[in-house]
Amino acid sequence: MAEAVAVKKDWWSAVAAYLTPRMLIILAMGFASGLPLLLTLSTLSYWLSKVGVDKTTIGLFALVGTPYTFKFLWSPIMDQIPLPVLTRLLGRRKSWLLLTQVLLAIAIFWMGQIDPRVDPWMTALAAVIVAFLSASQDIVIDAYRIEYLPQDEQGHGAAATQVGYRFGLLLAGAGAVGMSDFVSWPIVFSVLSAAMVVAAVVTLFVPEPKVTVQHGKRDYAQWVKESVIDPFADFMGRTGWVVILLFVLFYKFGDALGGTMANPFYVEMGYSGVEIASVSKVWGIWMTIVGALIGGIAVARWGVFRALLIGGILQAVTNFAFAYVAMRGTEYGLCAKEAIGADPNAILSAVCADYPHDLPALAIAITADNIAGGAAGAALVAYLSGLCNVAFTATQYALLTSFMAQGRTWLSSGSGWLADHTDWATFWSLTAFLAIPGLLLLLWIMRLYPSGAIIQRSRAT
Repeated sequence: MAEAVAVKKDWWSAVAAYLTPRMLIILAMGFASGLPLLLTLSTLSYWLSKVGVDKTTIGLFALVGTPYTFKFLWSPIMDQIPLPVLTRLLGRRKSWLLLTQVLLAIAIFWMGQIDPRVDPWMTALAAVIVAFLSASQDIVIDAYRIEYLPQDEQGHGAAATQVGYRFGLLLAGAGAVGMSDFVSWPIVFSVLSAAMVVAAVVTLFVPEPKVTVQHGKRDYAQWVKESVIDPFADFMGRTGWVVILLFVLFYKFGDALGGTMANPFYVEMGYSGVEIASVSKVWGIWMTIVGALIGGIAVARWGVFRALLIGGILQAVTNFAFAYVAMRGTEYGLCAKEAIGADPNAILSAVCADYPHDLPALAIAITADNIAGGAAGAALVAYLSGLCNVAFTATQYALLTSFMAQGRTWLSSGSGWLADHTDWATFWSLTAFLAIPGLLLLLWIMRLYPSGAIIQRSRAT
């Protein structure tokens, strides 16, 4: 009986850890991190698919997120270089965070003033600038979380980040699409810009992490060594570092391919904008939040490797649910493809009304996939956080997440070609099998570090 009570208290302690002031700060920063991402990815791809752009081209638009894959190149600057006046007033992390958030608010507002039908290249430029600033914000937020939270709260911190992140995605996704039915896009982007201003105000009041890295007086060569060479040398000094990078690259590869083509898939299956917003954006975000909370608890109770393995298997298997949705909507999809080919502006809901789609099946698929993806994502963030040496937090975490972003941008840019050359059921089945390399790499890492010693080493360096 006493053992059962102890277990119950342990689980309650794991849940209660989400309600501390520290976690609420991390939650708010996660929101600020998630908001700009969807503007340059899902929302854009939905609009392109609605106007009849082919899937191969939509897939290539994933390259707009390229700054996320190279943020490690400028992370040493944000990790080591102080900002005039701001760093003295706010601290190393808060000063850079405030600057990027103010610039993001300006860039998002500007993006909303451009008509993509009139000036698509300027729209692309604005999207790249937003992505660059968003990636820069992520560098600071990730470093802040790792330095601000003690080691035993990293799992919960990763989950809180994911929860806040999903709220940001919810505003930029379902919120933006929903608002656009009632107000113009410039107003929509003005609201999103205002949300970034609120995030900047919050930054002014959060505490600066109490991590001090003393460098003393240095010349330029010494700075390059300390801020660029040393972080990478520290990471590459670990056993199996190449395997770790490959694992980070491929762990969510299958999910990235599917995510890039999700909106075109929904459109071809006949789902309306309201259905997509309510089921995929709103309900799906909540299910991802549930998954992230489960993932944080799983890391705390089972350890990061077991949580990664279970989450990775589940996020692969659940892609078969979308293959089932595709089989249910095959007839509608064929009708939609013919209609778009004949008239890109065709109203599919009217032309293909005789071929109903299966909304409950989509809801079930999104529920399963988002819970699994949220749990796997929280475990992955906890793992990456534990790999970082606190002396080089921003640089090393940026390196790891840059490799992770490669799957979402460059590797997933071929998803449109794959969807164009297969049927949807085959496409989703292939995305499930493409998760296997990442799982095999994880098993390799688990053999190299059976006790998770790499995490302890990096924190003690």
